[in-house]
Amino acid sequence: MSEQKQTVAIVCGGGPAPGMNGVISAVTLEAHRQGWDVLGMYEGFSHLAKGEKKYIKLTDEDVSRIHLQGGCMLQMSRYNPTKKEEDLTAVVNTLKELGVTYLVTIGGDDTAFSSMTVAAHATKNGHPIRSVHVPKTIDNDLPLPEGIPTFGFETARALGAIEVANLMEDARTSNNRWYFVVAMGRTAGHLALGIGKAAGAPVTVIPEEFSADKIPLHQVVDVLIGSMIKQKAAGRSYGVAVVAEGVIEKIMEEDLKMLGDLALDEHGHIRYAELDFGDILKQQALRELDRLGVKMTIVDKEIGYELRCSSPIPYDIDYTRSLGYAAVHFLKEGNTGAMITIQKDGAVPMYFDDIKDPATGKTRVRRVNIDSAAYKISRGFMIRLEKEDLADESVAKAFKLSTAEMAKRYGYLFE
Repeated sequence: MSEQKQTVAIVCGGGPAPGMNGVISAVTLEAHRQGWDVLGMYEGFSHLAKGEKKYIKLTDEDVSRIHLQGGCMLQMSRYNPTKKEEDLTAVVNTLKELGVTYLVTIGGDDTAFSSMTVAAHATKNGHPIRSVHVPKTIDNDLPLPEGIPTFGFETARALGAIEVANLMEDARTSNNRWYFVVAMGRTAGHLALGIGKAAGAPVTVIPEEFSADKIPLHQVVDVLIGSMIKQKAAGRSYGVAVVAEGVIEKIMEEDLKMLGDLALDEHGHIRYAELDFGDILKQQALRELDRLGVKMTIVDKEIGYELRCSSPIPYDIDYTRSLGYAAVHFLKEGNTGAMITIQKDGAVPMYFDDIKDPATGKTRVRRVNIDSAAYKISRGFMIRLEKEDLADESVAKAFKLSTAEMAKRYGYLFE
């Protein structure tokens, strides 16, 4: 490999995250210092899988200031080249024709799997390509060691917290108003929890707190109602509840189907992406509040898309430049097939075989550890109905129930 010109292809997959351009910039600048060419492939694997050569040969001038910008200069795609043998072959052949010897992918778990598969397929077919993956997602759900975020998460959390704090002030100013904010996080509640804690939201609900595989819809509603009325009993008839979007996948399908006509896939399963989860929670909560004789205004709102392409905060600028630099040196040292991470101020590769879920063949998902001190502290700051509240007459009075009725109605939450 050392006799031919070394060429790096950068491929960005999945959705955007603050700091994408920082990785592209760092990889390009450091690769050029090694004497390598750098090709930025447009729209992920989508064009490569069709045999199309849509790329830019990146120069230092192209990338020197992009680390300050949001979005992704190469644009992105969720196209998965591993589903069809012909797509995989087309990707490898196109990279070979371009003289690519190194592959740097930036993305989440699907892109990591694609990186590993493309490199292995290329090597198997006589065109060795070394690969390295830079983990990216505002969901923070890739299997890094606890306490180490994926890049983009801290920027998304910071901006999300500002938005929720503003909604808290609006709710306080309007009084008798609650906002139900559904935050991105399909498989884990990291972003919702991080936003809720930083903004001082009275309650945050994440999928990890429910141990059962499936739960009734009214259980989530009761958690929210408990917070709302307990807050009211303390003299504050307002607030914001942050709910991770992944909670909807915990809800029993029969409960959701009772709400009316739903979009189903070819297997008869609910298309969760087409549901307005915030509105569902709002309508169910208003019905329960009406039953209790409590008047409250609820406004539902989703946040996530407005966080993904924002300019990165200094933390993510520094972080992504370090990741890009480390990715190039990982390849330079003759390594391949790993996700690059920064741990204890050092670059640490995490090899795909070590982070792969044997059941799915893809990278494992990192969920919120509800036994951790971080979660317990977050939970401790929340205003939620607790077991001891069931016997508190002042709390029961706020619900317009007796303590016996309280225990009968809400006791199941603590079983």
